[in-house]
Amino acid sequence: MSDEVADGFVRVRLDLSYDGRDFSGWAKQREGQRTVQGEIEDALRTVTRSKETFELTVAGRTDSGVHARGQVAHVDLPEELWAEHREKLLRRLAGRLPHDVRVWKAEEAPAGFNARFSAIWRRYAYRVTDHPGGVDPLLRGHVLWHDWELDVDAMNTAARQLLGEHDFAAYCKRREGATTIRTLQELSLVRGDDGIITATVRADAFCHNMVRSLIGALLFVGDGHRDTDWPGKVLAARVRDSAVHVVRPHGLTLEEVGYPADELLAARNREARNKRSLPGSSGGLAETGCC
Repeated sequence: MSDEVADGFVRVRLDLSYDGRDFSGWAKQREGQRTVQGEIEDALRTVTRSKETFELTVAGRTDSGVHARGQVAHVDLPEELWAEHREKLLRRLAGRLPHDVRVWKAEEAPAGFNARFSAIWRRYAYRVTDHPGGVDPLLRGHVLWHDWELDVDAMNTAARQLLGEHDFAAYCKRREGATTIRTLQELSLVRGDDGIITATVRADAFCHNMVRSLIGALLFVGDGHRDTDWPGKVLAARVRDSAVHVVRPHGLTLEEVGYPADELLAARNREARNKRSLPGSSGGLAETGCC
């Protein structure tokens, strides 16, 4: 599958962030709901005075209500348009975009770069508090309240059993033709001085609802409803368990996307398009939907 930039175009990398509470996710939708992709593409068309909409490719599509601090996208722009607008593009986008989405960098991407397929990992944070009084009103849009005291050590013990390459079908919403095999590189939880528990979740890619399902399982361990072996047993079963709750999206933030050195981008791009499988698995293309 070729990913060559068309003659006369320049691939531009965009680094951006957004508050997801008023968005119906990242991806444009036929019904016309407000989306991050739609807002940025409209703003690009307006500030460049173009009749054409230039479509964005994103590192990881986020669901409705999910936030991003370190999202990455790319867009292919005509060379003459990029040359005309590159110096003032950020300031013009800042004046056109709504206040809940910002583009922080717009730079010509190195050869072989693809925001989605060149990425080697995505890092999310999920924030939750078990304070008996609830969530700080100033943080209510970004922190989940769990109405049971949580044992972070027990949650970390359970989390360690989920690390590595596995079929995460038990924690994903299946999509036709997409594999649920992922490499979970980090899953750890820390309680801060403010009492907020931050779960760091990093993987090469994520399937739909994966992060929020994992957190839902760990919360059941943390509050004592399940033992520390239970999330691992669910994983091994490779089927959805009705006891695994998909927690609410507002506690989830895409924090960072990792890429290899420039000279390795093209190779990673090709590798990420390959079908993945484990013994006894039919495999499929790895999707990068959220969480």
